[in-house]
Amino acid sequence: MASDKRAKERTLDMIVEEMKSVVEKTKDDIFDISEEAISELEALERKLATIKKKILDYIKAENILTREVQASRQKLLLVSREFDTYSEDDIRETYEHTHEMQSRLAINHKEEKLLRQQRDEVERRIIRLNKTVHQANDLGRKVSVVLSYLHDDFNELNEVLKTAKEKQQIGLKIIEAQELERKRLSRDIHDGPAQMLANILLRSEIIDLSVKGGNITEAVSELKNVRGNIRSVLREVRRIIYDLRPMALDDLGIIPTVKKHVSTMAETYNTHIELQLIGEEKRLESNYEVAVFRLIQESLQNALKHAEATSIYVTLQIEQDEITIVVQDNGKGFRTDETKNSSFGLMGMKERVEMLNGHFQINSTLGKGTTIKIILPYIVE
Repeated sequence: MASDKRAKERTLDMIVEEMKSVVEKTKDDIFDISEEAISELEALERKLATIKKKILDYIKAENILTREVQASRQKLLLVSREFDTYSEDDIRETYEHTHEMQSRLAINHKEEKLLRQQRDEVERRIIRLNKTVHQANDLGRKVSVVLSYLHDDFNELNEVLKTAKEKQQIGLKIIEAQELERKRLSRDIHDGPAQMLANILLRSEIIDLSVKGGNITEAVSELKNVRGNIRSVLREVRRIIYDLRPMALDDLGIIPTVKKHVSTMAETYNTHIELQLIGEEKRLESNYEVAVFRLIQESLQNALKHAEATSIYVTLQIEQDEITIVVQDNGKGFRTDETKNSSFGLMGMKERVEMLNGHFQINSTLGKGTTIKIILPYIVE
């Protein structure tokens, strides 16, 4: 009997490991596609800068040739009108020079046109590659979420099925490991987002070439684009860092962090969100503060993104030995029997609560909104 149980446990572990291996390989393949696209993108940006410089050179040459053709035509007109004062050689030389200037001008114009076509094609390829990079990064993030779910919720599965105390301790360790990983990712992205800034660096080279080529208008236009890109990158980095782990959680604690998050979400989504705090406004142990924040964060995300709520009420009650969270919205609601096993967000919340030996309850009615109630025992050893 015991040997059969161990065999089943080994089989389950093997299945989970195979799933994780497949997802890991998928993630690596997506990353390779993204890196190849970025490398090609950088090469195309350099090629585009070179083409633009050549176009500027051809424009300058065209201006010079145009003036020379006009001067040569004037001279040819003069020679033709006063042919009796010029020798036959002078007339022939003037005509040949005029013809040569016109031919050079036509060739210059044709080559400039070809360069403009090349520029347009390169710009179209850059747009397509940017889209590919964006899609690869977005898909990579989604795969990372699935991989994180596999790591966090299947590892040590047999231990989680033991006594309530063991379940709670393992749950806290998993949450702690997850948050340490988020801290590391936050630090890495904050310290060196080189990939995101590469495009800005290449655009600065275009500005440099434009200034050297005397095209100040194009340089100013590119500079405005660069400034906008820098603001977007900075805003995106800050958002990623905040999503990974709000720094205020370590510095100020759960209450100020929840207040700030509720205020930010209300402003971002232009939605009425009301927060009610009951009981002691005190610092909790780090693992509990992380768990409470993530549960409130996920509840708000569900209400805003999926339920499309316009009014949300959040209650956080901290007592001596118990923490209660209630999130109520007026969104479109859903049938709980159909969604129970299909929502990663709700499943993750339920798993997190159960690992803390807590109680998770969700009530929802189509067209009338959703209420999530969570009760966590606060056990400090």
